[in-house]
Amino acid sequence: MPDRSRKIAVMGYQSVGKSTLCIQFVEGHFVDNYDPTIENTFHKNLRVRGEDYTLELVDTAGQDEYSSFPAQYSMGIHGYVLVYSITNDKSFQVVQNLYSKLLDMIGKVTVPVVLVGNKTDLQKERVVSLEEGKRVADSWGAIFIETTAKRRDIVSDVFTKAVLEIEKSEGSLPADNKCSIS
Repeated sequence: MPDRSRKIAVMGYQSVGKSTLCIQFVEGHFVDNYDPTIENTFHKNLRVRGEDYTLELVDTAGQDEYSSFPAQYSMGIHGYVLVYSITNDKSFQVVQNLYSKLLDMIGKVTVPVVLVGNKTDLQKERVVSLEEGKRVADSWGAIFIETTAKRRDIVSDVFTKAVLEIEKSEGSLPADNKCSIS
């Protein structure tokens, strides 16, 4: 049986909910208080299309527009979950900047990415439209999902889609099993 361990970096601006997404996915509960992360690693077994995967999620410190891309997140990482808050336009700009730096760092034209617009429970505070998120993800050839870390089912979908994007990029998905979201 092939090794199905996948390492996924969860990246984005500070306070967008990266850690909360990871904790909801791995531990099954929502964390309401903000505690800045330096770096955390989470492990979770996940079954995707009948295959068992061992995921290692690297929950990174918040990036800003001036951060250089951390070299440790360019090696040994199979895929990326790039997170912004729908309530924070700067976080949306930072995630686009991160993606550009990611491509420069790893020297590829495309990488397995899921772009996540988080905090959909705060619709009244929305400043980044659904269409803007879709447009950016489409330009990257990435999957796009909006979610709230309060909903475990949607958060699980984020990481399932990340695994599918990794498998697609490695040619492990059969041609008739392409991943899409409508």
